[in-house]
Amino acid sequence: MVVAVKAMACELPGRLGVPLSRLHVPDIAFEEKAARVLDLYARVWEGKPLGKRDLVISADEKTSIQARRRRHPTVPAGPGRAAHIEFEYKRGGALQYLAAWDIHRAKVFGRCEATTGIVPFCRLADQVMSVEPYASARRVFWVVDNGSSHRGQTSVERMAARWPNLHLVHVPVHASWLNQVEIYFSIVQRKVLTPNDFANLSEVEERLLAFERRYEESATSFEWKFTRKDLAKLMERLADRHQDPLPIAA
Repeated sequence: MVVAVKAMACELPGRLGVPLSRLHVPDIAFEEKAARVLDLYARVWEGKPLGKRDLVISADEKTSIQARRRRHPTVPAGPGRAAHIEFEYKRGGALQYLAAWDIHRAKVFGRCEATTGIVPFCRLADQVMSVEPYASARRVFWVVDNGSSHRGQTSVERMAARWPNLHLVHVPVHASWLNQVEIYFSIVQRKVLTPNDFANLSEVEERLLAFERRYEESATSFEWKFTRKDLAKLMERLADRHQDPLPIAA
């Protein structure tokens, strides 16, 4: 499966009609951090090509996935008939789905947890880093956002202390669209969680984990199209727009 990806930051103004001058970059190191991530997607680190024993993982959490027990059973679509989904439901609790996507090998590792946090995220890392080729890799770069489970320099040091070949790399603040695992989560949302009609959380977990194996049977790396050149053009456009101050209201 190939998914063409174009950065949302470039598409939002055209899609939603938002003037580019109203967009802002909250992370002062946005361009530097984004460039590092884009280089990893192109198999480059600090100006040098990655080797065969260098791997790149994209990881995050999909939070608060509910089990919604419909009042009446869902009727699947059939010849000449749309699906019927009851709108009334009872809540059956919620779980968190943690996933790590190997962006060049099209492999996915996932687990369900009761909560998010440092400990659950470390269990995901253990799940990946304890098997080959990651256990004996020279370097395994983990691209993550700035969520509380893996935020800041402290998380970089914590992960490196536990797995010396693991290098945590953060996307810029408010730039989760740069994290490729979000594409996988969008597929999960469409293919597994819509409609949300589960008897209990065990059924949610079973279906999520079964989908991982089925997805890998035909999956290929995502066709990521937003490059360093696109990033430079975006930053230029933002700089040009912000040179003109907004008018002050009377």
